Amino acid sequence: MPEKWRQRDEFMGTENSQAPPKVHFSVHLMLIAMSFVWGINFPIIKGALAELSPLSFNAIRFSTASLLLLVLLYFREKNFSIRRGDISRFILLALVGNTVYQLFFIHGIARTTASNSSLILATTPIFIVLLSSILGVEKITKSILQSIIISFTGIILVIAGSGKPLVLTDQSLLGDLLTIANPVCWATYTVFSKPMLKEYTPLKLTSLTMTIGTIPLVLLSIPSLNAQNWNSVSTQAWLGLAFSAFFAIGIGYLMWYTGVSLIGSARTALYENLVTVFAVASAWILLSENMSPVQIIGASFVFISLYLVQRTKQS
Repeated sequence: MPEKWRQRDEFMGTENSQAPPKVHFSVHLMLIAMSFVWGINFPIIKGALAELSPLSFNAIRFSTASLLLLVLLYFREKNFSIRRGDISRFILLALVGNTVYQLFFIHGIARTTASNSSLILATTPIFIVLLSSILGVEKITKSILQSIIISFTGIILVIAGSGKPLVLTDQSLLGDLLTIANPVCWATYTVFSKPMLKEYTPLKLTSLTMTIGTIPLVLLSIPSLNAQNWNSVSTQAWLGLAFSAFFAIGIGYLMWYTGVSLIGSARTALYENLVTVFAVASAWILLSENMSPVQIIGASFVFISLYLVQRTKQS
């Protein structure tokens, strides 16, 4: 058995076989862990960015995450080779899913409100489903569509219950337009990766696309890196950067691609909305912010959607 298939087969069996309930449930537990890490990553990033410029922060954390994944790839698969015909596809995924996405994310978040950005990013599963359906990459069932509607409704309730209204002003318009490019980029990154995951393991695809996408990200960040006052950066900020690099980016992206490989892009996309729930919950626990009954109901909707989609058979 080729090495590139062994990791997936050990976890869930062959691609078209139906996994036993216990193994299938472990995939969802992995994605819940991913969402949890991404959720608590928001306040951690906020603290680190008080001392580090956004471009410097991203350049260092993506460089660190890329190095981590390349080391893992070397020890797990012993090679970095890809087919010559796939080089352009790797570059496309790298630029869209890492370079462009991160640039839009940084500048978009800085120019709009947290409520606006949360709602816009919650449209990611919708874009993934639309793109998957248009390209015929994955069959979208009625149960998946229902789960996405329930999940998106839950996010609306979480945002509405925060007491922070959505803002539609000329000042936030540019930020909203930049932010809406994020779900489009992430949907492209996810859907176009699905066919490639039949040839490459999630580890290889994640490692190489992240490394390629990090190169222009670092080059664009050189002025910020030179201007950064490194002596003023505290140990806490460095620890926050390390957590974001190793867990949120390195391990988190690997978990995402593993989910896409094993249960499909549409099902994996639903866990994107769980990130918002964990972000609100972490702010409630760590920052003593209030969590209203409406937000609790909204969070319940998100978990219900995940339960429903877990019970449906993968096509």
